[in-house]
Amino acid sequence: MDRFHAFQVFVRVADEGSFAAAARGLAMSPPSITRTISMLEDHMGTRLFIRTTRSLCLTESGTRFLVDARRLIADLEEAEAAAVGIHQAPRGDLRVTAPALFGRLYIAPLIGDFLDEYPQVTCQALFLDRVVNMMDEGQDIAVRIGELPDSSLVAVKVGSVRQTLFASPEYLAAHGTPQHPSDLSDRAKHRIIHPLAVNSVPEWHFQGDGKQITIRFDAPLRMNTNDAVIDMALSGWGISRLLSYQIAPHIFAQNADGRLVPLLEDYEPPALPVHILHREGRMVSAKVRAFVDFAADRLRTDAALRY
Repeated sequence: MDRFHAFQVFVRVADEGSFAAAARGLAMSPPSITRTISMLEDHMGTRLFIRTTRSLCLTESGTRFLVDARRLIADLEEAEAAAVGIHQAPRGDLRVTAPALFGRLYIAPLIGDFLDEYPQVTCQALFLDRVVNMMDEGQDIAVRIGELPDSSLVAVKVGSVRQTLFASPEYLAAHGTPQHPSDLSDRAKHRIIHPLAVNSVPEWHFQGDGKQITIRFDAPLRMNTNDAVIDMALSGWGISRLLSYQIAPHIFAQNADGRLVPLLEDYEPPALPVHILHREGRMVSAKVRAFVDFAADRLRTDAALRY
């Protein structure tokens, strides 16, 4: 049994969630996939998948082994790349993850242009609002917004974003413009739209007179997607706070439509950094190096990311 090939098959089955889909992706027959997994399970002396007529899921052993298998494949691919000089010619499958809205607004268009320039590279993009473990989930590159914990990952800063309080002109005409963060805690004055994707705790932090101001509020509307928060603010329903890039088309972009207005700018906390992360290795692969350089050049020119 070619164990490296078996590891690749195992990872593909785990990613696809079915033998048939893995077979299509690897240009193998479903029986070949089944035999390979069975041989791997026999070799390891444990079941890796729980199979039923309707579903396929990892066992506890399979879940643990998936992390190691991804790491082994990545290490071997890196060693091969160094040996044959492939680092000079970007190619292969690139996995990129980013926050959902940032991914849609900035990374997806960028990926399209990158693939046009490097046709030997393919890409899988994962856009979602949680911190992805790059090693466990097999990601080559991640975009992170906010201060970074210490880690072995290489971080390339590409910009920074504001934490912006905002409302529509129609809302402000009807309810008045807040002059101090404390105005937000008065429900009789203002209606808060709380973005749960940012923070489940109903409080916001501001900066004033050299100190932090924490405002707790009773939000009559709480929403789990930032798109929905923006839509409700655009409708004139209430006040909310998001990152500046998320509302740039309505406030900060060069051709902004003016449908939202920034509030309490003098009380904004410090801007948050935006980084591109990649895993540190003896030699960064060509596809990763090329994408990081390409993305950094593009993102650093965007006005909505320069604060």
